[in-house]
Amino acid sequence: MRFLRFLLSLRVRKDSPITFRHIIPSMFTSGHLFCGMFSIILAFNGRFVPAAWMVIFALVFDILDGRMARILKCGSQFGQEYDSLSDLISFGVAPAVIMYAATLKNFGIAGVIVTSFFTLCVALRLARYNVMKAPTGPYHGLPCPPAGLFLLSLIMAGLPVESFPAPISLATVIIGFLMLSGIPYSSVKKLTKASANKKRCFLLLGGISLTFVLLQEKAFMVLLSVYLVSGLLRFDWEEWMMLLHTEDAPRNV
Repeated sequence: MRFLRFLLSLRVRKDSPITFRHIIPSMFTSGHLFCGMFSIILAFNGRFVPAAWMVIFALVFDILDGRMARILKCGSQFGQEYDSLSDLISFGVAPAVIMYAATLKNFGIAGVIVTSFFTLCVALRLARYNVMKAPTGPYHGLPCPPAGLFLLSLIMAGLPVESFPAPISLATVIIGFLMLSGIPYSSVKKLTKASANKKRCFLLLGGISLTFVLLQEKAFMVLLSVYLVSGLLRFDWEEWMMLLHTEDAPRNV
């Protein structure tokens, strides 16, 4: 109760006290952070697949806190900083700890360096994002949620990652560099009901659903691999899902 009163006593600006409406997005961010920490604890106990699932749940909370902030129109600098710290835990520290406990510990000091390098790349990417104006188009570099989840998808797919610390280390380093690169990766921030090509959206959703039905636990690995490669090929999924103005705009007769 004291913690709630403390939050309500904070101010978004000097003349604008925080109301309960402002706290709602931060409650989802707290769930995001909780899932990340729970994931790390599960990794310490050797439960790597449940730990990976907790990172996926963290992603769900991460999506919801942003949506709630936009719906309630109560975004704040406090919420942005809190979200970034939670991202670092859930998508930087948690995946690195899970991969280290599952396989990289078998690679000696190199495994320690690779684990730390991945978390460092996530921190640098988040810092770069915070000081830049929010991009309206593609992301600059691979976003940290799919970066971390791609590594974890190897565990979820049932691959014997513990037997291949060297290839896993190489993949982790490559993912880290992709996060810091300027390679454009698709975002769906501009996609709305009015601008979406419904046929292509349903086609994409159908393809994703079919992938989960056919591949089950390997589906995350396949879908995230497609996303990683699409960035390297400069393929913009958002642009592909939007209506083509030249075809769909009404013609003047």
